[in-house]
Amino acid sequence: MTQSEMTASLPAHSDGLNLSLAELLQYKNQAVRWLPPAQSVWSQLNGQHMSRQKGRGMNFSEVRPYQAGDDIRAIDWRVTARTGKTHTKIFTEEREQPVMLLIDISDSMKFGSQLMLKSVQAAHFASLLSWLAVREKDRVGAIIYDGNQLIECKPTARQQGPLRVINALIGAHQTFGEQKSASEQKSTTAQEANGYPLPFSAALKHLHHLCPKGSEIVIISDFYQLEDGDKRRLSQLRYHNRIQFVRIHDPLEQGQTAFRGNENVADSKQSLWLDFSSKKTREKLSQQYAAHQCFIKEMTRTLAIPLHDLSSAIPLLQQLGGQRIHYG
Repeated sequence: MTQSEMTASLPAHSDGLNLSLAELLQYKNQAVRWLPPAQSVWSQLNGQHMSRQKGRGMNFSEVRPYQAGDDIRAIDWRVTARTGKTHTKIFTEEREQPVMLLIDISDSMKFGSQLMLKSVQAAHFASLLSWLAVREKDRVGAIIYDGNQLIECKPTARQQGPLRVINALIGAHQTFGEQKSASEQKSTTAQEANGYPLPFSAALKHLHHLCPKGSEIVIISDFYQLEDGDKRRLSQLRYHNRIQFVRIHDPLEQGQTAFRGNENVADSKQSLWLDFSSKKTREKLSQQYAAHQCFIKEMTRTLAIPLHDLSSAIPLLQQLGGQRIHYG
């Protein structure tokens, strides 16, 4: 598929740079069609064909006298010791599972060389997961991280959950440029005093405090601000929750581009001219990207966190193969 064909496959209200309510609401209809029995969204991202449905958690219900056939692992030893008779704990299947999204739309995510910005693709995927979650009768919430502040959407049931997340994403995306311009006018001393830019670790810390135990956590980012010191916080989050990493990337980060010429490339720290006609330049970008990927893969391997990839150069539904999917 050519670049023009991929662009044409986007909704008319989507330009790849800004977010609109219409383009994010389209995933509500997708969720209606893609309900279980279905294939896992994670399997689709990995290019697999098998669905691995995750089981629900179990909630404590009551304690009653032990009966033949009960699982001995569920014996309540405190009650047994107090009463002198063996008692067992009874659990019921957890019907509602909070789904928490951490969505990164910071400086490095406001980049895209072809179809759309990485932050726009992140919003598309967050919208899809949100609608799928409420269709499963789960609550959905989010923390949006823009590098300067955190926008919180507490877990909410029914369609209010996705709508809150979507509106917060649109608002954060629109005000990003204004916030950045205002912050650039501060002195270095003021930036240091206010802890600017806000580290990604602050988002992980807030996520740890906000999400209920037993949550399904999905972190959507390019993970350029993730540091080795964040491993401890992620380990704590993973102890009581399930975590998935969704990494958004752009072809230019890997040195993949048909452009041959000079271009000014900038981030929050520096601005420089790159000669893309030079093979050395493209190889340097590729090497830097590979080093970053090795860091992320090693961290997720150590923490046993599944890692998935999405490109900002291909429409989301095309990357999912047009298959029936399930978020969990």
